[in-house]
Amino acid sequence: MKHDKRLALLFWLLLLLCCWPRVDAPMALVAGITFGIVFGNPWGSTSSTWSRRLLQASVVGLGFGMNLPELLQTGKDAFLYTAISISFTMTAGWLLGRLYQTPRRTSALISFGTAICGGSAIAAMAPVIKAEHEETGVAMATVFTLNSIALLLFPPIGHLLGMGQRQFGLWSALAIHDTSSVVGAAAAYGALALSIGTTVKLTRALWIMPSALLAAWVTKSEGKAKFPLFILGFVIAATLRTVLPQLALVWNPLNSVAKQSLVVTLFLIGSGLTREVLSRTGVKPLAQGVSLWVIVSVSSATAILLGWIS
Repeated sequence: MKHDKRLALLFWLLLLLCCWPRVDAPMALVAGITFGIVFGNPWGSTSSTWSRRLLQASVVGLGFGMNLPELLQTGKDAFLYTAISISFTMTAGWLLGRLYQTPRRTSALISFGTAICGGSAIAAMAPVIKAEHEETGVAMATVFTLNSIALLLFPPIGHLLGMGQRQFGLWSALAIHDTSSVVGAAAAYGALALSIGTTVKLTRALWIMPSALLAAWVTKSEGKAKFPLFILGFVIAATLRTVLPQLALVWNPLNSVAKQSLVVTLFLIGSGLTREVLSRTGVKPLAQGVSLWVIVSVSSATAILLGWIS
């Protein structure tokens, strides 16, 4: 009992520390992963729920720092190459699933999560293809593990490749699975990277609904996917910022709070990466997830650096 109390105290102290503006996204993520692997996370389901809610609220808050015309232009430009990226990723994922003989529904969930929006996409697709709880858990664990790695690796790789902020924002949005990890990596790279990365990533996330509807039609499933309402909130926030610029004294603090709440979110996400989660992933799903992630990362980085995507 005393051990549990000390563990809870340490968890809350680290969580409160992440509210301090001097603590950035990479620091919070490393602290969370260290806590999860060393001590485990007895509040795994609770912290997962709150990290998802906090992420959604944070993304809405980021909209208060965006300009609507620029947001719409970026989204328009991103529509075509997100569609191409998703089609390419789903095809590659299907081929890799057959190569590694990953269970069919697990393979589909990993491919869908990699192609569109990580855990959110997996949660949306699971009822559509009638995936079992264990299949969903394995896919989530695979994508989540790679998300955490991407947060740490992408910024230094971006600098090594000489990427500008716009290039890195595009790359992170196209090659990292989950919205939280895209935002975290882009925030560590710079303000423009954060703006571009968030907008392109949310454009990519809009493909959840048509992709899930297509899957339901192909499989003749009656399962339903929910539209991610936080994307609508993000657009509304950007609209308010654009049409009421005189209220900048309100919008700017809201945007600052949103950025710091993302840091807290990354700690919660990192703390969920426990030894139990890692052991549950399995060799075949992990091999498929890593291979697919590497293919998408390398191909998208190459296309951006060659100027095919700009």
